[in-house]
Amino acid sequence: MELTNVKSPRVKAARRLAKRSFREQDRKFLAEGPQAVREALRLDGVALELFATAEAGQRHPELVAEALERGLPVHRASGEVMAELSQTVTPQGLLAVCRLVHVSLEEALAEDARLVAVLAHVRDPGNAGTVMRAADAAGADSVVFTDASVDPYNGKCVRASAGSLFHLPVVIGSPVAAAVRELKGRGLRVLAADGAGERTLDDVDLSGPTAWIFGNEAWGLPEEVRALADEVVRVPIYGQAESLNLATAAAVCLYASARAQRVP
Repeated sequence: MELTNVKSPRVKAARRLAKRSFREQDRKFLAEGPQAVREALRLDGVALELFATAEAGQRHPELVAEALERGLPVHRASGEVMAELSQTVTPQGLLAVCRLVHVSLEEALAEDARLVAVLAHVRDPGNAGTVMRAADAAGADSVVFTDASVDPYNGKCVRASAGSLFHLPVVIGSPVAAAVRELKGRGLRVLAADGAGERTLDDVDLSGPTAWIFGNEAWGLPEEVRALADEVVRVPIYGQAESLNLATAAAVCLYASARAQRVP
């Protein structure tokens, strides 16, 4: 039977996960869209239940089938119910309730970690999710969200990560000083990406294990955070653009490290 009542307990239990306090309380979050649902289903025990409109089920029968094979409750939802659950203007018709997937800082940092992205005071969820996606694409070992940054389980952040939230270890809530101390203890050189850096990417040896700290797009990194880094580095601007946005600058820095580390 189609789930049509937006006030049903099942819908209300899922809808409350739009708020961070309830995500933390219930230890669950929402993954919306076929890409996020697909990646969640690939991990054992992460996806807990699936909501799908009839149209979305017809477009993505393999996802519904996989959820059923895993023994998950699959609810056929009306358009009204999906609109109630969705955090987008045009819902894609697929939404999974998932358990939280973050790990501790110690668990995230393998002994041979070579590339880590640290988000310090990053508040925009779209930027944060895109940095996760870039870090995943660049082969980073983990992404660290410090305690002053956005929640990676924010719906916009999850969507912007395009499934990368499920691909690499993610740490949340670590004080930036503690994260830097742990990174340096693991042998990583810590670089702060900032437009005011004295050196550019062209001037820095990136072939060794490296952790990049990225800050708030509007005001950059606070002086106390820059002081924690081994060096403050800027992306060179060869044209007339005033600057790069956070996600673009992060992608450039992460790929510069990834390429340098892969030179024979």
